[in-house]
Amino acid sequence: MEKNVIVLAGMIGAGKSSYTELISKELGSKAFYESIQDNRILELFYKEPKRWAFALQIYFLNTRFRSIKQALLDQNNVLDRSIYEDALFTQINFEEGNISEPEMDTYLDLLDNMMEEIDTLPKKSPDLLIYLRGSLETVLKRIKMRGRPYEQIHLNPGLLDYYTTLHSRYDDWFTSYHHSDTLVINIDEIDIHNEEDARILMLQIRKKLKEVRH
Repeated sequence: MEKNVIVLAGMIGAGKSSYTELISKELGSKAFYESIQDNRILELFYKEPKRWAFALQIYFLNTRFRSIKQALLDQNNVLDRSIYEDALFTQINFEEGNISEPEMDTYLDLLDNMMEEIDTLPKKSPDLLIYLRGSLETVLKRIKMRGRPYEQIHLNPGLLDYYTTLHSRYDDWFTSYHHSDTLVINIDEIDIHNEEDARILMLQIRKKLKEVRH
């Protein structure tokens, strides 16, 4: 069996966990999921972003660093989010005034230190990054469907600006990504809960992995 490290990327609500579950099952690899249930800061951030943004980003940076290290050592995994897109969220929080300049400098220094550590591993990067790209309308619909109260716009109207800003920046982030080969999936057109769509998706992924290996 071929071994691969695959990372998922995309907006809040894009479906990364569902894709991770499907891909890991189909490829017989281990799934790494973003820590939500154990995260005591996330809900606090949505209530008071200026108070909790820095703590949240440090929490995510630490957990994603741990996950990518494990994944690159095991070499047969799918991660539903990775350290590579973490700085995008931090940058937006900085621009919105939720994170101070000294905090931002501290975060970037820590991130650089972690990336240097990753470069010392036998396997230094994923084999493939899968970018789940879709319209803001699709993303907002999925956020509403999964029903986490602290993510809902009708309970916190200010979140629409945050989601809109984040969504508008993802393509630029993806363009700047350079750590591995990439595959873009249009989530407006694919529903992986549909058996045929899931089959077509896995054909695309297997084809791309074959190209990467050769």
